[in-house]
Amino acid sequence: MEFTEKEQAILRIVQKNLPDTLTPYADIAAATGTTEEEVLALIQRLKDCGAIRRFGASIKHQRTGWSHNAMVAWVASEELAEAVGPKAAEHSRISHCYFRPSNYPDWNYTFFTMIHGKSEQDCLDVVEELRRTTDLDEYAVLESLKELKKTSMTYFPEPTE
Repeated sequence: MEFTEKEQAILRIVQKNLPDTLTPYADIAAATGTTEEEVLALIQRLKDCGAIRRFGASIKHQRTGWSHNAMVAWVASEELAEAVGPKAAEHSRISHCYFRPSNYPDWNYTFFTMIHGKSEQDCLDVVEELRRTTDLDEYAVLESLKELKKTSMTYFPEPTE
C-alpha cells in the first residue's frame, strides 16, 4: 500500500499518541495540512482493508495491577494448534497466540500463548484451564524477569534531510 506524503505525515502522528485534546483529529489535520475528514477517511480506509485491526487506548497494564505475565510454550502439532488456537485466542487473559514450528530438535514447543495476571498463580490458573479444556498438555512456562523494551513499532519514521 502506497501513501502520499500527507498520509505519511498523518500516520507518523497516529502511530504514536493522539493529541490529548477535545479535537484530536482536527489537531492532526492542522499539523499535517489536511482536513479532519481526510484524517478520518485515511484511518477508516486502513481499518476497512485490515491494516488497522482496531483503534483504541493502550493501557499500561503494570500500573493497573496486572504485573505478572508468562509466555507459555506448548508442544502441539500444527493440527492441534489450529484446533486449540481459536479457544486460546478468545481467552481474556491471553494477548498473543502463535504457532511457530521449531528448527531445533531439542525444542519441540511450537504453540505459544502470552498470559497476563495479577500474580504468578493467576497465570498458572490459565495454563491449567487450557490443559483441562483443550488437548494441550506438555508445556514450559517462560516468565519475564525484566522488561527491557516495550514500545510500539515505528512504521513511518520522520523523514531525514
